[in-house]
Amino acid sequence: MTLMKKTGAEFFGTFWLVFGGCGSAVVAAAYPELGIGFAGVALAFGLTVLTMAYAVGHISGAHFNPAVSFGLWAGKRFSGKELFPYIVAQVLGALAAAAVLYVIASGKEGFSLSGGFASNGYGEHSPDGYSLVSALIAEVVLTCIFLVVIMGATDKRAPAGFAPLAIGLALTLIHLISIPITNTSVNPARSTGVALFAGGWAVEQLWMFWVAPIVGGILGGFVYRWLGDSE
Repeated sequence: MTLMKKTGAEFFGTFWLVFGGCGSAVVAAAYPELGIGFAGVALAFGLTVLTMAYAVGHISGAHFNPAVSFGLWAGKRFSGKELFPYIVAQVLGALAAAAVLYVIASGKEGFSLSGGFASNGYGEHSPDGYSLVSALIAEVVLTCIFLVVIMGATDKRAPAGFAPLAIGLALTLIHLISIPITNTSVNPARSTGVALFAGGWAVEQLWMFWVAPIVGGILGGFVYRWLGDSE
């Protein structure tokens, strides 16, 4: 498969993740009386990864996340030569999804970016007021576990055909745990797409949602290399 097709798959997969996941948070989470709430948003994120992993996973590996790409590189499952092109495609996909979501959401009277536009935050911008330290630990640990699940589910020794299901459910669980803490990132591209539209504090705090997930992803790659070593 050519690099152009791989990065194209990463663009569309990340687009779907951000549009579906953040879109559910922006337009459906608090819909009057019948909103989908935290659980619905968590499920939406899981479903985006599950569906796109089945759709294009055989083309690009279905990373849709710079932290996953770094983690798979650390776990010796991914070439460093493709790391930068993948990350560029993922960020561009996230930005495109945020732009489309903004056009749709702004078509409703009373729409405002002051609510954060599904951005990630800590401190006063954490949904439930969690500190920078709490947010950082949560993002590192959850991304680390996410990589262990991804690498284990895609191991040649694992049952074939079930990896997208395990990965999608893992992302759902991650969101169920951490939406109150950071609004859940574990994905720098997802964080960047909406933060650049929200501006202000969302951009100021964006650094943490690059550093913590990438550190967690790399740790997860190393952990599974050790766990999965048959020697």
